[in-house]
Amino acid sequence: MVGLLTGGAAQGQYQAGVKMENLPNFDLHRIHFGFLLSYNTSDFFVTLKPDAAIQDSLMVLQHLKQPGFNLGIVASYNLNKNVSLRFLPTLSFQERILQYQFLLPDGATKYFQKPVESTYLEFPLLMKLRTDRINNFAAYLVAGGKFGIDMATQKDVNQALDDEIVIKLEKYDYGFEVGGGTDFFLPYFKFGIELKAGFGIPNLLIDDDTRFSAPIESLRSKVWVLTFTFEG
Repeated sequence: MVGLLTGGAAQGQYQAGVKMENLPNFDLHRIHFGFLLSYNTSDFFVTLKPDAAIQDSLMVLQHLKQPGFNLGIVASYNLNKNVSLRFLPTLSFQERILQYQFLLPDGATKYFQKPVESTYLEFPLLMKLRTDRINNFAAYLVAGGKFGIDMATQKDVNQALDDEIVIKLEKYDYGFEVGGGTDFFLPYFKFGIELKAGFGIPNLLIDDDTRFSAPIESLRSKVWVLTFTFEG
């Protein structure tokens, strides 16, 4: 009798200690929707013309990354429990700074800082490869391409004065993204934390022959994004 009671108590304690699996049927549904919030730091790959220092008296050109943020929608189609296609229409607010140091005829130097702001409407299409769930946790990798439209392009700004000159960028950008993250299955939704990098392919610079654009051969986009996703 004592043995039966002891065995029953032990079994009850074991069952009580089992971690409950949240959203057990989540992977059975093909389509999921949600939203995302992101913190980004954007930058450029900058290539100077070989004769930039001779032709334009440019001594130094630095590109400084700046913080921004993203807001977007998540649409995920599960091919199976480990592989899914993700379409993430996103509004991305980005800023970079180009810092110039020119040599003047009298031997002095002059500095200029040119903020380059963009508001991109982006359309990433990514493949997500996820591990099997371990209770309420899973890790994953993502990779794919994206297309972006700069809604704040300044391609038509007047470039009459040095202090007012802006660095003009093309309106359209495209590239690829790669990264990884973790999914946490909570009682009412799935929460994800993801870090990825995006690299642009085309040259975005509009060379309008100002002293700021003339030394540059090409500007290509680069961004790091820390994303929090919420899916139901």
